[in-house]
Amino acid sequence: MSEPENVVPEVARIASDLIRFDTSNYGGGRSNGEREAAEYAGAYLEALGLDTDYYEPVERRTNVCARVPGRNPDKPALVLHGHLDVVPAVADDWSVDPFAGEIRDGILWGRGAVDMKNMDAMILTAVADLLRAGEQPERDVIVTFFADEENGGVEGSGRVVKDRPEWFAGATEAISEVGGYSIAVGDRRAYLLQVGEKALLWIKLVARGRAGHGSRLHPDNAVTRLAEAVAALGRTEWPIRLTDTTTALLAGLAQITGDDAGDPDALAQRTGAAASFVQSTLRTTTNPTGLTAGYKHNVIPDRAEALIDVRVLPGTEEAALADIQRIVGDGVDIEIVHRDIGLEVPFAGGLVDAMVAQLGRHDPGVPVIPYLLGAGTDNKALSTLGISGYGFAPLRLPADLDFTGMFHGVDERVPVDALEFGRRVLADLLRTY
Repeated sequence: MSEPENVVPEVARIASDLIRFDTSNYGGGRSNGEREAAEYAGAYLEALGLDTDYYEPVERRTNVCARVPGRNPDKPALVLHGHLDVVPAVADDWSVDPFAGEIRDGILWGRGAVDMKNMDAMILTAVADLLRAGEQPERDVIVTFFADEENGGVEGSGRVVKDRPEWFAGATEAISEVGGYSIAVGDRRAYLLQVGEKALLWIKLVARGRAGHGSRLHPDNAVTRLAEAVAALGRTEWPIRLTDTTTALLAGLAQITGDDAGDPDALAQRTGAAASFVQSTLRTTTNPTGLTAGYKHNVIPDRAEALIDVRVLPGTEEAALADIQRIVGDGVDIEIVHRDIGLEVPFAGGLVDAMVAQLGRHDPGVPVIPYLLGAGTDNKALSTLGISGYGFAPLRLPADLDFTGMFHGVDERVPVDALEFGRRVLADLLRTY
């Protein structure tokens, strides 16, 4: 029997509840904290009969874990993980209150609806589907919710893998965010399955000069030097450099579109709203994200700083840093604020086959192609324990929804029926893999 139209599916209700916890992470250790959201997720898991373990390495930066026993405990365990923090939201920029978790006309709105409280809710309810039916997953499933992912996992997954590695005993593979969702390729639908991530380099550019009065002729100006460096770096057009994953991505797009001309950017453009997201996976990106200089209108400061978010292909970090130094010039220093590894795993194997099969079961005939995430996830930390990570938050989305454009953007939203789709796909994956 179907539910009445006015009944909100559990997966959407859970996602809405999670959105209402303002877990904004401002970076650099400044955060509202994830404690209440972690306790909410933990209480949900405990109500299913599971034992939970909490780890709070820094006050209010709470991580929680539970192990779901499988039918075949001799098989390697699977980690199913999400993060509970979100990037900040400026309410005046939004059409709705970003922390109200509003559901309107079948759409869930709010900070985290895309990144990634949607997936957190899908994880919780997929596990509930099995346990409430008296079923078990095929193998042990380790459900984990991390803090601080939006700051590189410094006080979340990075600490957990060092201080609580026993949480992941016996695990060899993991599933998390930013993959498994559908995109429009021309007039067709396709799913992107994430099998890699670019490396992370958060750097600070520091320009120095001579302090002085703002009215002077003053060529040794730190602000001018920094501005020139930021403009040069921000406008750099980095060359395309393909990996095994992006080569396979382009081959998949060519097969779908019939376009075999071999122009990677042209193929990426065939993905419509997702094009800039896909194009970023083909090359290094260097985006200025912050500027700091000066303390009075008529005082020339002796120091100016800029923050740059650098994402590079796995294994090219040192070459990229050398290129950046050449671009900004010898008069500007580069300081590394945070650095993390890149990842790339084969688009093959039992788990990949199982994920592709479940998408095919729930959305028959739609192609699934691999891609390399231009950003990063907590899979980076888990990889230090020998765990191979994939992005698989399955969502069947409308062709006209700019889903990828809402990561860290305004008016984050996701259709409720897409959440239901994802819950069903994940539950069936746990039953069979």
